[in-house]
Amino acid sequence: MAPSKSNSKGDASVSCPQENGGLNSLSLLSSEKAVQELLEQSTLQETDDHLIEFSEAMRTVAKALRRAAEGKASAHAKAAEWKRKYELERVRNLHLEHKGPSHRESNRDDERIENLARRSNDQSEQCCGSNGICSHEVLRDGECDSDSKLLLHKFARKASFKLSWCCKGDQSDQHKHDIVSFERGNITTAERSSKQISLKWETHPQTVLILTKPNSNSVRILCAEMVRWLREQKGLDIYVEPRVRGELVTESSYYNFVHTWKEDTEIMLLHTRVDLVVTLGGDGTVLWAASMFKGPVPPVVPFSLGSLGFMTPFYSERYWDYLDSLLKGPISITLRHRLQCHVIREAAKNEYESEGPTLVLNEVTIDRGISSYLTNLECYCDNSFVTCVQGDGLILSTTSGSTAYSLAAGGSMVHPQVPGILFTPICPHSLSFRPLILPEYVTLRVQVPYNSRSHAWASFDGKDRKRLAAGDALVCSMAPWPVPTACQVDSSNDFLTSIHDGLHWNLRKTQSFDGPRDI
Repeated sequence: MAPSKSNSKGDASVSCPQENGGLNSLSLLSSEKAVQELLEQSTLQETDDHLIEFSEAMRTVAKALRRAAEGKASAHAKAAEWKRKYELERVRNLHLEHKGPSHRESNRDDERIENLARRSNDQSEQCCGSNGICSHEVLRDGECDSDSKLLLHKFARKASFKLSWCCKGDQSDQHKHDIVSFERGNITTAERSSKQISLKWETHPQTVLILTKPNSNSVRILCAEMVRWLREQKGLDIYVEPRVRGELVTESSYYNFVHTWKEDTEIMLLHTRVDLVVTLGGDGTVLWAASMFKGPVPPVVPFSLGSLGFMTPFYSERYWDYLDSLLKGPISITLRHRLQCHVIREAAKNEYESEGPTLVLNEVTIDRGISSYLTNLECYCDNSFVTCVQGDGLILSTTSGSTAYSLAAGGSMVHPQVPGILFTPICPHSLSFRPLILPEYVTLRVQVPYNSRSHAWASFDGKDRKRLAAGDALVCSMAPWPVPTACQVDSSNDFLTSIHDGLHWNLRKTQSFDGPRDI
């Protein structure tokens, strides 16, 4: 029998079989010790790996908790900032309502308002930055974007008003709150009320802006009569366009009291001086009035002197009765939402390097222009891909513009009080491409792809066309400043009357009653 061999350390590595087929006991014992040491080493290694994984998981949890704490602190800071702005606005409104009797108190209040206005301007610059648009200016009663005392004086003269929801009566079942409640695990939404918006003057209006349709003798005559009546009967200050003032003064020197502006920069301050806007024309005149105000818009009273009048419910025959009632208040109004559009060029480094913003009341249209090729447009909704438009173009419309170009392209008619964005293709080369209505809070991005065969063209309310080259994009969202237009009756009645009278909607001869019957 050959002896078993051992290594230099004395551990048995290989054992030779004995003649009878058994194993050496010393060799067996050494092998068991080697296996035990190997198992202990692997157990320690696995324990270390688990500790490393656990520590990484704890670091991830710590980061998540830190981000949550930072988000909570940021939310608290934003809430405190909004509360501070609300208090500033409340102090300003209280001053307008209750002026001090003594001259000293009045001077102190003026200084306080001047300081508040300056601080408000600083906050607006910090909030808005270079874009010049901020949601806290929605229907603000008087903006002060200059630190001159002259503008502050005119701000104090501007009439104040209050908006409120109106119902059909306190005893009506429609007197409900527009809220969503969660109670005992059941999500319910309250029954909606009529939600007609009412404007009530808190101080008497002092200044009226009159905008007219050009090249119309009947409009020119009516404008002269209305200016005279507002001055003599109501004692109001009148603003008109430079063209209209020239026509009035040429007709008679009596109209020298009428105000106007000389530079375009003064138009940016009109919302701080004007209490009410009166338009004499059609829907195009209302669009022109809305385009003059890049921010808050005073209440608009549209008189129908055009061909179609979807937004002009008032007639000029008895304008004095309408104006007298509107100046006394309260007024039922329709908040017509606008779209805010930015053009971002391909060479822009980020989305903040854009052209605009451009505000539209009806729609923004992206079409192929004079090109014979199909338009190729990639559309995104809040960074989610929507579709690729291949056709003549695309219309992004407000609900007020649903009876304009969007309707001609096959879009639906939508009540103007419905907050939404209409997504309507123009002659799409697809049988399944149907129009969409998207919620008002989304941001739409329409981009010309790099492989497009031709350029696209964007137009805003039918004007200000801009070329979109490959890589350029149009970003569109709901603007924070709606256009408040006065109603003759209420929003729903005026809307239905307009589509009945303007489009003869569902006009059909009534079926005769002398035919066969089931009963």
